[in-house]
Amino acid sequence: MAPSCAQTPPDTETPQDARAKEPGSARTPMGTKADVSLAGNMARGRSCACVLRSDTWTSPGPRITSSLRRSRLRLLSGGYEPEATAASMAGGPGSGPSVLFLHPDLGLGGAERLVVDAALALRARGCRVQIWTAHYDPARCFSETRGLAVRSVGDWLPRSLLGRGHALCAALRMAYVALYVLLLSGEEMDVFVCDQVSACIPILRLARTPKKVLFYCHFPDQLLTKRESFLKRIYRAPLDWLEEYTTGMADCIVVNSNFTANVFKNTFKSLNHIKPDVLYPSLNVSTFDTIVPASIIPQGKKYLFLSINRFERKKNLALALEALHDLRGRLDAQEWNEVHLVLAGGYDERVLENVEHYEELKTIATKLNISEEVTFVRSFSDEQKISLFSNSLCVLYTPSNEHFGIVPLEAMYMRCPVIAVNSGGPLESVINSVTGFLCDPLPTQFSEAMEKFVRDPALKNTMGAAGRARVTEKFSSEAFTEQLYQYICRLTQ
Repeated sequence: MAPSCAQTPPDTETPQDARAKEPGSARTPMGTKADVSLAGNMARGRSCACVLRSDTWTSPGPRITSSLRRSRLRLLSGGYEPEATAASMAGGPGSGPSVLFLHPDLGLGGAERLVVDAALALRARGCRVQIWTAHYDPARCFSETRGLAVRSVGDWLPRSLLGRGHALCAALRMAYVALYVLLLSGEEMDVFVCDQVSACIPILRLARTPKKVLFYCHFPDQLLTKRESFLKRIYRAPLDWLEEYTTGMADCIVVNSNFTANVFKNTFKSLNHIKPDVLYPSLNVSTFDTIVPASIIPQGKKYLFLSINRFERKKNLALALEALHDLRGRLDAQEWNEVHLVLAGGYDERVLENVEHYEELKTIATKLNISEEVTFVRSFSDEQKISLFSNSLCVLYTPSNEHFGIVPLEAMYMRCPVIAVNSGGPLESVINSVTGFLCDPLPTQFSEAMEKFVRDPALKNTMGAAGRARVTEKFSSEAFTEQLYQYICRLTQ
């Protein structure tokens, strides 16, 4: 039973030779270009008073020799051995516990931001840290990863089967990463930290020398998929069971919000003995305090609104476009001419939904006759993001029932108010009428809030200051680091 624990410029591609020169980068083997939707495989949580498991698993057989490891590496990876920097081989300069993160796809999402921040936090506390993933492209990842020990294996495995079976493929890819770490990597770790896909947990518990596993739950994967057909329900049944069973095998489970904690309780009935605590994601403010903004702002626009989210349908980005269209009827011609919306988001050409939804949104903007008032930005850099936050009146955060949402924290720290849907994580991060506005997911309500910023530009300064104070007080990296480090220490005792 599990215990309870207390970038590249938009629309451009970086040349391969330039990518290879980046320090700390790790090349990955050629992978499939099939559609992928790994963000759904988000597991569930465990809480603060970290009670360790009494049962341990041991793997049969003697320790594999280093030569055998090398032979099997060549066999299982098809001749590919992941490259690593000196930092990767050392796992960091610390003398504390060794921590190995396993993550499905190290891209540009909120889950990836948390993994990177957690790795940086533990390294700052003296831990030796590595991140292992099935896919890593330094050109489409957070810039801090280039200074971390990142290893990528298994990208040759399919991400889907003819556009289907994403969850199954994600589980198989992560199982492969876990097997590779245990049998072929030669790494000795004290604690494994995994998130999104729990299928790797039973494999990690097969280590010859028992290791502890911390699982970070973003959200139950089974709630992120539609079951519109009988065959889909049949397909999901064993995956749902596997998700619940393997989640319960973790030694320590934490969740990202009170909202997710309640969903965890109501979803995983067999784990009702587990009451997960909340480890809120934090904000690595050094990124925002040191980066020099890059020019990306449309010229001559006084009222700039911003939406930042991956180009996925569940993010409801069309709401931002519809709200902008509704705002047009609330303003006079002069005011409207000074309004602009930037729709920026993570974009991966390997992900079919990203490609399709990007075109869908452009079509919606055309139909609403607001194309001239909208700028689409794909795969933006950190510098460009800072510039957008700094120059925007407010951020439109459109997902409903978002598990937590790191974008509102980033916006508030940059003194940019947030208009968000009144459900999920924003209920815990945004204070209505203080750091922003919480609204029903309706264009009229969003546009009404947007109008307030146009009529009273000073509102940005007032709410912006309150937002900065809110993030500093409740979501500081210091609090996140201390809480996470205590989990690791308890697991290694």
